[in-house]
Amino acid sequence: MKKYKVNVNGTDYEIVLEVINETECHTPVTLTPNSISSPTPTATSRSYPIKSPMPGNILSLHITPGKPVKKGEVLMILEAMKMENEILSPCDGQVTTIHVTQGTTVESGSLLCVIE
Repeated sequence: MKKYKVNVNGTDYEIVLEVINETECHTPVTLTPNSISSPTPTATSRSYPIKSPMPGNILSLHITPGKPVKKGEVLMILEAMKMENEILSPCDGQVTTIHVTQGTTVESGSLLCVIE
């Protein structure tokens, strides 16, 4: 692992890069100034929490509990700053729980759903 500092639009970020096995599934990394957080599967299961990358409103859900999903499939649409952002599945799996509904306002890092 290597630690780097990057500047994006005047904001400094500290990132750590790690080589991973391409078959592993990881959720998107959420960057905050001078820190990094990456949701990882729980120790007892292979569940992957999907968190909001930014504050906004859930416009639509494309999933239901128990629905199988493929890597790259659209899970839901998040509206932020009048832009529609697709929240994609980071891996193949099955949706176990959904923590939002259409119209829900979420903050950055809010739990949206869980995939196993």
